[in-house]
Amino acid sequence: MQTSAHPSDGAAPPLQNPNLKSCVNHWPDDARRCFQTIRGIVYEVSARADVGPLIETLKWGQPSWLPERKRTGTTLRCFWSPQRPERISLFVPCSTTLIETMKTLYPKTFEYEGKRGLHMSLTEDLPHDAIDHCAFLTLTYHRKSA
Repeated sequence: MQTSAHPSDGAAPPLQNPNLKSCVNHWPDDARRCFQTIRGIVYEVSARADVGPLIETLKWGQPSWLPERKRTGTTLRCFWSPQRPERISLFVPCSTTLIETMKTLYPKTFEYEGKRGLHMSLTEDLPHDAIDHCAFLTLTYHRKSA
């Protein structure tokens, strides 16, 4: 099941997708709090960037956001794993140049994984500005540059 939402003020709507809720509810409190913060940033970026409604769903068992409007942006996924309980991660399609761009702009802000992932510690403050920038670049990835 997937849901789409586009709040007018940029605030994240209540989490309605039951599969996504179930997934995140199994995470520890600190990971759920970080997820909610990241989710809020994604929805703020969505409104500011005027990408239209977002599809919020699970992809590969990970909470994911993608603009409903075709050829606007690409998928941003968030993940926590009991195998690495000290961190939360964001993933983008490995066919993009997004991670390369983020490495150039924020070389020491994240721990990077190949062409698809960036990881953040759950014990440190989230890098809000860098997450915002990553969400913006991801949700607008297919727009033509002016």
